[in-house]
Amino acid sequence: MLEPDLIASARQGEPAGWEALVQQHQTAVFRLAYLLLGDADDAQDVAQEAFIRAFGALERFDSTRPLRPWLLRITANLARNRRRSLGRYVAALQRALRAEPEPVLVVEQATLQQIDAQQLWQAVRRLNPPDQEVVYLRYFLELPEAEMAAALDVAPGTVKSRLHRALKRLRAVVEADFPSLQERFTA
Repeated sequence: MLEPDLIASARQGEPAGWEALVQQHQTAVFRLAYLLLGDADDAQDVAQEAFIRAFGALERFDSTRPLRPWLLRITANLARNRRRSLGRYVAALQRALRAEPEPVLVVEQATLQQIDAQQLWQAVRRLNPPDQEVVYLRYFLELPEAEMAAALDVAPGTVKSRLHRALKRLRAVVEADFPSLQERFTA
C-alpha cells in the first residue's frame, strides 16, 4: 500500500495502517534519535514519543508530502529537548563527582577502521548540535537535500549552506584534535 493510503487508513482508526507506517520509518527515527543523543535507551524513548506525537497530530499532517521528514523533525525536536534536560542533570552529577578520580579503562585491540570510525564519531560529537544534526541527516541517514530541508523546516539552499559550514567546522575539529584521522584520509 502507498504511504498516502496508509496515512488515510491510520486516520480512519485502522491499526494496520499506522503499524505499517511505523515499520517503514522506525529505523530512521531511532537512528536520528540515537545520533543526536548517543544513548540507545534515550533514543528508544524519544522514538516512541515521536510516533505517539505524530499519531496524535496525524489529522493535521498534509498527506501530499512525505511522512519521513515530518517524523524526523518531531524526533529532532524531542531529542533536543531531552538533551537539554539531560545536560542539566549531567552537569549536576559532574559537579558532585569532581573530587572522584576517573577509572582506568582497558581497551581491547581494535582495527584501524574501528578507530577511524570512533574518532570521526567523536569529532562530529564536538560540533554544536545544529551542525551535528545536519551531518547526521546527510551522511548517517543519507537523506537527500529536499528531505533534509523538510526535516529541518528550512529552504534547500539553507541546508546546503548549513552543511557546508558544518563540514568546514568538522575539518577544523579533525585538524586540531584528530591529526591521525586527517593524515589517513588525505594520504
